[in-house]
Amino acid sequence: MAALGLPVNLDNQVVRTPAEIKAYIDRYTAQRDQLPYGIDGIVEKVNDLTLQTQLGATVKVPRWEIAYKFPPEEAPTVVRAIEWTVGRTGTVTPTAVMDSVQLAGTTVSRASLHNPDYLQAKDIRLGDTVLLHKAGDIIPEIERVVVDQRPADSQPYQIPTHCPVCEHELVNLADEVALRCLNPMCPAQIKEGLAHFVSRNAMNIDGLGPKILEQLWDKQLVHDVAGLYQLTLAELLTLDKVGEKSATKLLTAIDQSRQNSAERLLFGLGIRHVGGKAAQLLMAEFGDLPTLMAADEEQIAAVDSIGPTIAASLKTYFANPQVQTLITELQTAGVNFTYLAPTTASDNSEWTGKTVVLTGTLTTMSRSDAKQWLEAQGAKVTGSVSKKTDLLIAGEKAGSKLAKAQQLSVLVWNETQFQAAMEEATK
Repeated sequence: MAALGLPVNLDNQVVRTPAEIKAYIDRYTAQRDQLPYGIDGIVEKVNDLTLQTQLGATVKVPRWEIAYKFPPEEAPTVVRAIEWTVGRTGTVTPTAVMDSVQLAGTTVSRASLHNPDYLQAKDIRLGDTVLLHKAGDIIPEIERVVVDQRPADSQPYQIPTHCPVCEHELVNLADEVALRCLNPMCPAQIKEGLAHFVSRNAMNIDGLGPKILEQLWDKQLVHDVAGLYQLTLAELLTLDKVGEKSATKLLTAIDQSRQNSAERLLFGLGIRHVGGKAAQLLMAEFGDLPTLMAADEEQIAAVDSIGPTIAASLKTYFANPQVQTLITELQTAGVNFTYLAPTTASDNSEWTGKTVVLTGTLTTMSRSDAKQWLEAQGAKVTGSVSKKTDLLIAGEKAGSKLAKAQQLSVLVWNETQFQAAMEEATK
């Protein structure tokens, strides 16, 4: 490759024994900071194309190479506080607040402690000196407590028993380690739920970002997701940095969301274990929200790919009187409760039965919109390239999927070609 004029890394070396591998790793562990580029490890490859072919690859990785990752950089710091935050589903998560330190090129002062079991297993206490690193060179994580620097008056950290926001009693459900607030009217859960409800994959209400939602809550203009459909122009104009034009656009976006297919609403409600795909399967099976609510656990669990966990979660959610009131309010507001099945192309469509993969960034549409269009035409959209792939549609900054498609001689289109095919299909 070098003889052909291609750029190669001149620090490569052919080695034949474990001792030579270790010596190479030791050398570049010491020299990594002197290199003119950043590295987080060393790749070891079988230096024989025939053996590479015999070893083959899994769906995700080749069997003839492996990456050695350098131990993460560590820095000592002191834990000053442990904050507890409440998520959309009521999970209460601890976060360590520490003295700021420089770590892997950034300033770090916070690290997630995940759950009470994690916190207690590490025996992290206020005032403790801890060793901090970045997991995968990205996520701050406490490696361990430096016990011999622990203050003499140190006491084990007491796990809270009540929600830090609404003071409702916290519980440990039988199948999980997380602490959970089960109060559906907890303000923290409602605010997180509002953000989820308006998000792109849920009701897709453009313009209702976190700052607007925070103001709506603080001004008591919205108390739950149904309240979004009661907002008026006059109320929106009381918000900071919201003029008449942007307020009108917000009202239009809210109004348009009433017509969404019901699986978006079901996903937007934020029911535990019910993701976007599960919501689509359930609505396709039951047809509308009232029918799903009336179904028993066995009927729900019998839906392909659903199962008893999702079924139990749905029945528990819809049995809550406050949820039933919310559903009534949404229905009164004119929100669509019916599954609007995508228009399916005829069996004569050129896309019917085709397996398509999307990769890279599309500039004229989102990947989810492209996927929805392809599926409506009868195509099957998958996430990985294989010999069974009929077409790869590659947007900007396409990476490994494009390389694999070229390796397997899979047909590749750019976004312009895909757009032309879409236009042709609608003639």
